[in-house]
Amino acid sequence: MELYAGLIEFNWTLVFIWLTVITLYFIMKHFFFEKVHNFMVARENAVKESFENAEQVNLLANEKMDKYDKKIAELESEGREIIRNAKIKADQRAESIIDETNVKVEQMLKRAQEEIDREKAKAIVEMREQIAAMAIFAAEKIIERQLDMSGQEELLAGILDEAGRVSWRN
Repeated sequence: MELYAGLIEFNWTLVFIWLTVITLYFIMKHFFFEKVHNFMVARENAVKESFENAEQVNLLANEKMDKYDKKIAELESEGREIIRNAKIKADQRAESIIDETNVKVEQMLKRAQEEIDREKAKAIVEMREQIAAMAIFAAEKIIERQLDMSGQEELLAGILDEAGRVSWRN
């Protein structure tokens, strides 16, 4: 029976091992497992709160991003409006400058035409004076040649007719 004797024998070592394990279990449960469990629960709650906070932060960030996008769109619209108004003002200013320039050019042309007319009148007066001087000179020459009276009258009439036609053509 020695063969079967070691299998069923009562061993106090085994009982003490089980008592030690059970005692350690309760001690660890009382001091360690509960703290670890509380730590794990707290960590789990912290992670959940972090996710919830992250979602809220993402929502707030998206709202702010939408606000900024709207503001940017408004600013771009205002910028385009300012540029359009500036272009309109510049076009109006350009038109007014062109109009002022046209008025000044017309005034300059008018003054130039008046100056031309004055110079023309002055030239006609000078030409008449020169024609009269030439007529007197011609008369002196005629007198010097001592032509007869009938020849002198014909010559003077021809000179005066010629001078009159030349002055009135201009």
